[in-house]
Amino acid sequence: MTNPFKGKIIEFHILQSFPVSCLNRDDVGSPKSATVGGTTRARVSSQCWKRQVRLAMQELGIIHGARTKLISEMVAKICLAKGADQQQAKACGDKIEHIFIKKKEVAKPKKAKNGDILEEIIAEDTQEKSDTLLFLSPKEIEILAEAFLQAEFDPNKVIKQTDPKKQAKEMAALIGNVSEAVDALDIVLFGRMVAQAAELNIEAACSFAHAISTHKVSSEIEFFTAVDDLQTEQGAGHMGSLEFSSATYYRYISLNLGQLYESLVGQSMPEAIDAFTKALFLAVPSARQTTMSGASPWDFAKVFVRKGQRLQVPFETAVKAKDGGFLQPSIQALTDYLSKKEKLHGSLFGKQAEYTFGEDESFSIDDLLAALKKHVEV
Repeated sequence: MTNPFKGKIIEFHILQSFPVSCLNRDDVGSPKSATVGGTTRARVSSQCWKRQVRLAMQELGIIHGARTKLISEMVAKICLAKGADQQQAKACGDKIEHIFIKKKEVAKPKKAKNGDILEEIIAEDTQEKSDTLLFLSPKEIEILAEAFLQAEFDPNKVIKQTDPKKQAKEMAALIGNVSEAVDALDIVLFGRMVAQAAELNIEAACSFAHAISTHKVSSEIEFFTAVDDLQTEQGAGHMGSLEFSSATYYRYISLNLGQLYESLVGQSMPEAIDAFTKALFLAVPSARQTTMSGASPWDFAKVFVRKGQRLQVPFETAVKAKDGGFLQPSIQALTDYLSKKEKLHGSLFGKQAEYTFGEDESFSIDDLLAALKKHVEV
C-alpha cells in the first residue's frame, strides 16, 4: 500500500493565556516549572495535557482504548457476556493480566517477641500490582474473549506457554495485525509500547512538547481559611495555603500524517483529524478547576501543513509585557520566529498550507477543521 502522506505533518503552534491557576502540580503541590533561557517559566507537562486530550476525545464519542492495570476485569466482563461463569471469566482475565502486570513484592517487617525487627519477609497478602499499564482497544479485548469462548473458557488452551515472554507472543499472535485489530483512535495517536511483545507496539502519530510560559513566572502563595458552620467560637475552622501562577503558555503539537495513515490503514483520516483538533481546542488540565477554574481557550494559533523537519519555537528569550500583558508580544515573537525559520529553511521547510486562528473573527475553529480535513482526503 502506497502511503500518500509519507513525511507530511500538521503542526500546531498555540498560545493560551491563563489567569490565576495551578494547571499541573509537582510532588509537593506547587505549579510545575522549568528554566528556559536562564529564567524560570511556568510549565504544564506533555503527559498532563495529552491525558486531557484523550479524555476530551472520549467525550466527543470516539472509540477509545483503556490504559490500565485492571486488564483482568476488562477481559472477564466480555467473557461473562459471551456465556462464561464468574470463575471461568476471572481465570481468563487473570491469564492475560499476569502476562503483563507483575506483582511488586512489598516487604513486611517481622518482629520478635521483644519488638526488635529480626528480618524482612515477603507476605503474599502484601503484594501489589506493579505500575505497568497496558493500552488495549475494545476490538483487541473482543478478539481475546472470542478465543477463550472457542476454547470453552479454558485459558490454558488459549495461552499454552509458561514463560511470560512466550505467552505475550501467543497473545500477539491471537490479536494478529495490530493495524487491523486496533480500533481505538487514541492508541493510534498516542502510541503503545509493549516490552514483552514488540509485535503489539504502535508508533505514536502525534508528538506533544511540554507547554511553557513565554515569559518569566514566579509562583505566588495563597493563604486561606475556612469557617466551621457549627462552631460557636470565633476563629477559623481550618487554615491552609497553596501556590498558583498566571501565564501565557506556548504549546507545540505535531501530527505525523504518514504514520496516522499507516496505523489507520488509510481509513477515516478526516474523522481522525476532526476529533484530534477538536480535542486540542477543548482540552484543559483538570488540576484545581473547582477552586481556580483555569478555563481559558486558545488565544492564537499558527497551524502548518508541510513536509519537513519538525519546528518548535523555543522562546529562549523571555518576552516582556507590552500594552498590559504578555499575549501580544508572544504573538509577535512567535510569528517572527516562524517567518524567519521558513526563510532560512528554504525548500526544506516544505510548507503546503498555513492557517492563522485568533485574529480574523470570520475564521472560526470550524473553518480550521474544514480546511485541515481537506488535506487528508484521498
